[in-house]
This record gives sequence, C-alpha cells and structure tokens, in this order.
Amino acid sequence: MKNITLLILMFFSLTLQAESLDYYLELAAKNNPALKAKYAEFQASLEKVTQVNSLPDPTLSFGYFVMPVETRIGPQNAKIGLSQMFPWFGTLKAKGEVHTLLAEAKYQAFLDLKNQIFKSVKIAWYELYEVNRMIHLQMENQSILESFKVLSESAFKNGKGSMVDVIRIDIQLEDVQQNIAILRLKLEPIKMKFNALLNRSKDAPIIAPSNLNFKAVEAEYRKDSLTLHPQLEAFDFKIQSSQKQLEVAKKMGMPKLGVGLDYVMVGERKDMNVENSGRDVIMPMVSLTLPINRAKYRAQAKEASLYQTQLEMSKQNFENHLKSAYEQAWFKAEKNRQLIDLYQSQIEKTNQAIQLLLKAYSTSGKDFEEILRMQQVLLKYQMEEVIAKKSYFIAIAEIDYLSAKN
Repeated sequence: MKNITLLILMFFSLTLQAESLDYYLELAAKNNPALKAKYAEFQASLEKVTQVNSLPDPTLSFGYFVMPVETRIGPQNAKIGLSQMFPWFGTLKAKGEVHTLLAEAKYQAFLDLKNQIFKSVKIAWYELYEVNRMIHLQMENQSILESFKVLSESAFKNGKGSMVDVIRIDIQLEDVQQNIAILRLKLEPIKMKFNALLNRSKDAPIIAPSNLNFKAVEAEYRKDSLTLHPQLEAFDFKIQSSQKQLEVAKKMGMPKLGVGLDYVMVGERKDMNVENSGRDVIMPMVSLTLPINRAKYRAQAKEASLYQTQLEMSKQNFENHLKSAYEQAWFKAEKNRQLIDLYQSQIEKTNQAIQLLLKAYSTSGKDFEEILRMQQVLLKYQMEEVIAKKSYFIAIAEIDYLSAKN
C-alpha cells in the first residue's frame, strides 16, 4: 500500500512539473521584454507598407502677379495650381510587396527569438533540476550516514567496531553539510536568471523540479524538421523581397506621369468692352519626367541582384550550420542516454554491494571503511546520473530549437 501511494505521488509530482515548465514557457512568451521589443519591430515594419504604397502628396501652388499680366480679356491677377505625380504602372504595388515580404521576415525573426528564449528557459529549468536533485541526494546521503553513525556507535559499544569508524562518519557528515550549503548558494543565481527570462522579480517563487521523468526520444528525433527553422523562412522572404526590389528598380527607371490643373484669376478690362472680359482661365496640364540618368537605375537593379545572391549564399551557409549543430546536439543526447543507462545499472549494483557489506558488518564489525567508500561511490553515480539527465534534456532542448518546435 505504501509503495502504491508513493507511485501515485510521484505521478502527480511529475505531471505538475511538466505543467509547470509549460506554464513558465507561456509566461516567458507573454512577459519577456526582448520578445516584446522584437514584436514591436515587426509591427513597425507593417506600417512601412502603407507608407510606400501611397501616392506622393499632391502639390498646391499659388501665385500673385505683382505686375498683372495684361491679356485681351483682362489682366491676370493670381494663379492657383494643383498637380499630382503618378509613378509608372505597378511601381507602388511592387514597393508594397517589397516591404510586406520584409515584414514577414521580421515576424520570422520574432518567432526565432521566441524559440531561443524557450530554449533558455528550458536550460535554466534543467539547471534548477540538477541543483535541486543534488541537494536532495546530499540530504539522503546525510540521512544514510547518520544511520551508519548509529550503527558504528552500537558496534563500538558492543566491542565489534572502532571509534575511528565514528570519527570517519563525522568527517563525511561535515563534508555533506558544506556541500548542501554550497549547492543552495549555487541555486540563487540560477533562480535569478530564470526569473529574468520571465521578466519577474528575482525573488519570485519558482516551483522547481527535484526529479525528471526520463524517456529517450527516437533516433533522428525531428531531423526532418530542420527546414522549418524561422531563420530559413526569413531568408526566403528576404530573397523574394530582393526579387521585388529588382522589379521596383526597373519601374523606377520608367517615366512618371503628372496631371494638374491651373486656375488663373483674370480681372475685367475697364478701358474697353471686350467679349468674355474678366473670365477666369482653367488650364489642365500633363507632365512627364524623363529618366535620362540611367546609371543610378542600373546601379539600383545591380544592388538588388547582388543582395539576392548574398541572401541565397547566407541561407545555404545557415542550412549547413543547422545540420552540423543538429549532429552535435544528437551526439550529446545519445552519449548522455547511454551514460544514464550505465549509471542506473551501477547504482543498482552498488546498492546491492552496500547491503551485503552492512550484513557482514553487523555480525563481524569489519570492513566499515569499505561501507563508507561504497556509499561515496553510490553518491558519485547518483550525481553523475543527474548531470547526464540534465545534459540529455539540454541537448533535446537544442534540437527542439533547431527544428523550430514551440
């Protein structure tokens, strides 16, 4: 019954820890200031689309003739003009598409930063697990050593043991107490780092894990998802944007059309009676820019073409980096998986050896030093298992980042 209750408690503990990590990841996504800044940058880039997609402001002009210009129907006193320039057909649409694609690239950069922050939260979480588990193991070791001390004192009183055995335990107990104190000090900066990622007070409480449910992932875990990395998506959007920029450069080299309307205010002639005297003049106008300086437009087109080439090479380089980083992370995961299996086997065998030695000591009072040595060996294997677990989960977190798993 006791074992069943313990299993139920362990199950709920592990479930709570899994939910806690997801909860903290959600907090990081909502609160991290760097992530908020990156999202604001994306939103700002969207506003650029409206700016470049609009016509230039119309021009309103007003002129007053200080010396009125005499005409047959009367003197011209003032003139009001309104004109609007229109770029070549499709130019505004192409400019809007350039910045829309750049905004999409900014959004992918936001997603990449979110994945990086998630990885950092996971790493801090596993570091918290490591220290908490180490403290727990040291406290377990302390409890075992105290039981050994009682056993050695009893053996000494019965004439089967030596006082040296009791002193040896006292020395190790002092070491354990010092180790626990150091581990608790080590815990504080990790907590501060963890809360900083969540943009919380450094003293905010954390439900930190003291154990992790280890289950190895399958071979080549998420290897086929490397192409989903946001930075690769960002490169694709930037390449498409540079292609549109090349189109914009060509269209900018075409004439611009302007239309306008001038309204001339004419006064009446007073020296003679003329038909239509004083009638104002309305004059529609059309203008056309002549893009004679072709060098700058050719330079703009060449710049867009070279930028596209640079982006394609950078994308290829990043793809190579992803593959290399994946292999390194997978090696670390597989190495630590094998170490976990090894340490678990060694822990089991060491426990068996300690039990046999304890039985022998209870009857003979001999080999107590060997019991202490084997207990330290057991603690070493337990701690190595914790380190291997932490390293394994960090390697998986790296793979999750590389394969854009949210």
